[in-house]
Amino acid sequence: MTDNSRDFQLQCPLPIRRYPRVMVAHGGGGRLMNDLIREMILPAFDNPILSQTMDSASLRVPAGRLAFTTDSYVVKPLFFPGGDIGSMAVYGTVNDLAMIGARPLFLSAGFILEEGLPMETLWTVVQSMKRGAEKAGVTIVTGDTKVVDRGKGDGLFINTAGIGVLEHSLEIAPSQVKQGDVLLVNGDLGRHGIAVLAAREGLEFETSIESDSAPLADLVLTLLKGGIELHCLRDLTRGGLASALVEISEQAGLGLTIQEKSIPCRPDVRAICEVLGFDPLHVANEGRMVAFVPAEQADHALALMKGHEQGKDAVRIGQVTGVDCKGQVTLRSVIGANRLVDMLSGEQLPRIC
Repeated sequence: MTDNSRDFQLQCPLPIRRYPRVMVAHGGGGRLMNDLIREMILPAFDNPILSQTMDSASLRVPAGRLAFTTDSYVVKPLFFPGGDIGSMAVYGTVNDLAMIGARPLFLSAGFILEEGLPMETLWTVVQSMKRGAEKAGVTIVTGDTKVVDRGKGDGLFINTAGIGVLEHSLEIAPSQVKQGDVLLVNGDLGRHGIAVLAAREGLEFETSIESDSAPLADLVLTLLKGGIELHCLRDLTRGGLASALVEISEQAGLGLTIQEKSIPCRPDVRAICEVLGFDPLHVANEGRMVAFVPAEQADHALALMKGHEQGKDAVRIGQVTGVDCKGQVTLRSVIGANRLVDMLSGEQLPRIC
């Protein structure tokens, strides 16, 4: 237990003195697992659907097209400045739904627990997921827990699935990108990757760098409500902005040009990247996206983004410029030179999400 163990014992409904650490026989049964589900997880995510404790959730969804996604989270360490594996699992799944303009409704949560995981750690993660779901406006309606041998699970993995509803008629995809479209990003780049790296390696910097981990669905819905004809959206996770733009360019068959001077990156993040040999364009984010919008709507879209908490630092970074330039993303430097931007080869920073 940590120095906060007494406070934890007062807050956590699970009889922690009996079960100071997760040690469960494999197969998913046993009194500890039953107690864990009924006294820790169910109260945290309490809702009429989950409380039925059925193997499947029966859901009522609005009429229209449904969006469905799944993801797994294996970040190391579990806690980092600005977030943790719990909130990130919620936000990451919500953001995947948001990238096609869906309103997120329901999530599942599967916990892979390593034998010996401190119960306090699990409690903290569950509470973070609860707060994250409330902030993102989603309900966790079903889930599962499994235990793996000590040394085989690195503490905790989380698998999620998400369901949302599409309340618009747009097809938001690379195939809809058109020449002349303007590229907008909703904030500065690179903080998540650097924050996780610093926590993992015990690096200390003169300034505090926190992850940008955040839900983006409400920002996207704000753009849709504002009448913006979104052509394509992409969250800038593994591989960062560069990989996302190259992927979209390849799928759209159109070239993109971005302006180096317009790409938002905090000076401290940029300096750390230079020292470590990283390109900020390749560093992962967990609360950033790029939006492709018609040129005539770009100013309005930018104003809408700036009026939202998750887009207050939004900027225009470039434009779709080339026909039959599949996979060609050109960066125009501050001195006027051009260079091609490539997708990240391999994983620059593994285990960051």
